[in-house]
Amino acid sequence: MIFQDISKAIAQFSDARFRRVLLLGVGLTLALFAVSGFGVWQLLNWIDIENVSWPFFGEIAWLSYVLGVIMAALSLFLWVFLMIPVASAITSLFLDDVAQAVEDKHFPHLPAPPKMPLSTAIKDTLGFLGVLIGANILALMLYIMLPFAAPFIFYALNGFLLGREYFTLAATRREGRAGARALRSRFGNEIWIAGCLMAVPLTIPVLNLFVPILGAATFTHMYHRLSQR
Repeated sequence: MIFQDISKAIAQFSDARFRRVLLLGVGLTLALFAVSGFGVWQLLNWIDIENVSWPFFGEIAWLSYVLGVIMAALSLFLWVFLMIPVASAITSLFLDDVAQAVEDKHFPHLPAPPKMPLSTAIKDTLGFLGVLIGANILALMLYIMLPFAAPFIFYALNGFLLGREYFTLAATRREGRAGARALRSRFGNEIWIAGCLMAVPLTIPVLNLFVPILGAATFTHMYHRLSQR
């Protein structure tokens, strides 16, 4: 049944609302990283390392070059590590449109759900981003200590987080937060398995940018299926 939910979600990727959400999420993410990169470059120019006199060493001509290389490497690491979580979080702001597109096509008899306030959506998005990044930073220690188990830890952890986030999004639109929690508690194992399947594309460049939309669409189908049990 989970694979049927995923198949229906993939089949609707030609929907204009799906493409719009993808372009908004990726575009805003790239803009955010471009602005942050420009800010780091301006900061280095403002500090002007080359004209700083260091105790005991005086002026070190090559220090600015070394620091520039370190900052570039750090920026690249943060880009790789944060790109997908940030893109997922920003895209999450618009996932209500994806869920609505699914319901318009597959559940047209349903009344329109109440609109979530933008402030609530931003709060939930920032919370999800913080948990996603924090959990994966903590998991880095497990990856180092248990390298052979690292892939299983990654998929299990991110599967749980993605399943929890996207099912809550889909269910809250119709059930409210309390109803979403009750359903999540009742069908936790199935939601976690579906989340693990969503986590698989996270390791595939470019394809991982589609994960939020695929997740929102899949779990909208999943919510309607489970709510009928």
